[in-house]
Amino acid sequence: MRTTIVAAILCTGAVISGHAQWLNHPTAGVPIKDGKPNLSAPAPRTADGKPDLSGVWTTDSTGPEEMTRLFPGLDTLAVPGDDPRFLHKYFMNVFADIKPEDTPLSPQGAKIFLPRAKTMSRDVPTSHCLPAGVPMGDLLPAPRRFIQLPGLLVVLYDGINPQRMIYTDGRKHEAEPLPTWMGYSVGTWDGDTLVVDSRGFNDRTWLDAFGHPRTESMHIVERIRRRDFGHIDVQMTFDDSGAYTKPFSIRFTQTLQPNMDIIEGVCAENEKDRAHLQ
Repeated sequence: MRTTIVAAILCTGAVISGHAQWLNHPTAGVPIKDGKPNLSAPAPRTADGKPDLSGVWTTDSTGPEEMTRLFPGLDTLAVPGDDPRFLHKYFMNVFADIKPEDTPLSPQGAKIFLPRAKTMSRDVPTSHCLPAGVPMGDLLPAPRRFIQLPGLLVVLYDGINPQRMIYTDGRKHEAEPLPTWMGYSVGTWDGDTLVVDSRGFNDRTWLDAFGHPRTESMHIVERIRRRDFGHIDVQMTFDDSGAYTKPFSIRFTQTLQPNMDIIEGVCAENEKDRAHLQ
């Protein structure tokens, strides 16, 4: 367990610190109340009346009390600038809410997962400077920028993932897509909720720091709703017959980061952590 948590911390590296490349350049259009950004104001909308998801967002943490309850001993690993208690529980384990014996791993999935558990997640892909993927990269406390354009939502990650393209121009999935790290995503609107259907993943990323697998059969459906100016609610449903006996879902919230920007991040540049994973 301890090595699993340490690997998770190494995944985050410097991404949980503040990012402000452009100083003294506030974000335009942010509503102000009592001298502070009013994150409870109504969500902005695009010219066609849909909620505008554009902005820099971070995933809310679970909270230190619940994290310590779910992962005993986590508090002993906290150091200045890196406190794993402020990670999200699903980043650690997408099945954090259920008993281990109730995890819907198939026999095929268990064959992938158990060797990772025996090495206590030493070989988490991010420790090799490989992408965190989906959902792992979305559950880190690293900022990501949404850029909403006609027919396209672009997600730019702060160093942990390559860019992600969500097409909202009406296209359909290819019958046999070439497997990729981030998959292929198409989105449609259900009222004010963007429903994103993603397929065509490779099997090289993990769902979480514990090592729950993803296979090329993975199909992810996300429901993304900007409920007000400063908050996005996300539900992700996973259906992967190559590793699990039934679909399962997680929910989390993202909060807008006014006046913040993402910066360049190159994992392999001066990388020092990998040698210390035993």
